[in-house]
Amino acid sequence: MITIPSKPVHVIGGGLAGSEASWQLARAGVPVILHEMRPVRKTDAHLTDGLAELVCSNSFRSDDAENNAVGLLHREMRDLDSLIMESADINRVPAGGALAVDRVGFSDYVNEKITSHPLITLTREEITDLPPTDWGSVIIATGPLTSGSLAEAIHAATGADALAFFDAIAPIVYKDSIDFDIAWFQSRYDKGEGSDYINCPMTEEQYRHFITALLEGGKTEFRDWEKNTPYFDGCLPIEVMAERGPETLRFGPMKPVGLTNPNSSDKPYAVVQLRQDNKLGTLYNMVGFQTKLTYGEQKRIFSTIPGLEKAEFARLGGLHRNTFINSPEVLDGQLRLKNHPHIRFAGQITGVEGYVESTAIGLIAGRMAAADILGGQFLLPPVTTAMGAILGHITGGAESSSFQPMNVNFGLFPPPEGRIRKKDRKQAYTSRAAADFTEWANGNSSAV
Repeated sequence: MITIPSKPVHVIGGGLAGSEASWQLARAGVPVILHEMRPVRKTDAHLTDGLAELVCSNSFRSDDAENNAVGLLHREMRDLDSLIMESADINRVPAGGALAVDRVGFSDYVNEKITSHPLITLTREEITDLPPTDWGSVIIATGPLTSGSLAEAIHAATGADALAFFDAIAPIVYKDSIDFDIAWFQSRYDKGEGSDYINCPMTEEQYRHFITALLEGGKTEFRDWEKNTPYFDGCLPIEVMAERGPETLRFGPMKPVGLTNPNSSDKPYAVVQLRQDNKLGTLYNMVGFQTKLTYGEQKRIFSTIPGLEKAEFARLGGLHRNTFINSPEVLDGQLRLKNHPHIRFAGQITGVEGYVESTAIGLIAGRMAAADILGGQFLLPPVTTAMGAILGHITGGAESSSFQPMNVNFGLFPPPEGRIRKKDRKQAYTSRAAADFTEWANGNSSAV
């Protein structure tokens, strides 16, 4: 008979990482109190009080576990019974080789699973200070939108400067407002179902006018305390990318390669792609179109895109400030705050970037805390695995003096041994990771 511990673990933050950490603890038999401040205290980006709400893109990026580091991380998380990946798979919408979800169905599923679990108690309250030691084990997973009072308490406790960057949100368009006499369905190189994206073509002249409009359009004004906050390179506003050169977008989100326009024999000079955002297929988000343009300028400029002249927007783009800690300096290898070891951090506040990476750190933190409570030992995943690589990066692999948010990528993995042809390198990483992950999971009773 399994004895349920009497003292719960407190998880602060009901986003992706906090929900995943709570789930991992509960499925291990450890009671959880999950603290979520919404709707008592709202944020600048969330629209609902639902758990695991996706505030930016609805994409979990590539689902290719053989050739892509984030796809590999997907597979590892599925193998560890991730609630977030379960919900993503159930609420999947077409997106070529990527994993994209119906954001409402996704959050609703996580919300139902968390609130119906007998070992999880959800409380709606803002935590304004670091929890005291008599709370016992704590996981802070407040994400990039940590409330000001708690962020100040974390800053005071770490003795290190808090770091911050801006994250931008892409607009969402109603499908029935798109002109399909101009736009067409197709995935680049016909990946996935072959028709997972809506494509809006541009001639060279249209593209040049569009770039000029982006550069000259009115932008969101920063407050004085925000002006020196950098952007995260993986989520740059489209107008910031345009500032790097007139051809930058043609070699980025607007590249025309791998597409054939059935409505014209002319090859497009650039293409704007939109990806399905809900299961009904009524909403599509503009891929790579994160922006800090004002709402009025977004409507004016984006309506010059062929096929979007009469576009109606379900949501316009926006900009919000993200906060994260200098994890390599203040956390130990078990994600614990060095000078307050009863507190772990998880998710995007640790300096990982991306839905999947944030969730993975929440999953690991939950299992680490469960092992502590149950008297077990959590063996760290090998750095040759996706989970081990991203964990190792934030807990010592990165230089603390230049630490910045990071997505999982093969550059965080130790290189494969021996001489390997360039075209085989990705498979060398993933096949080694698969073998090492299986061996680790089979030998780590606290991790499965």
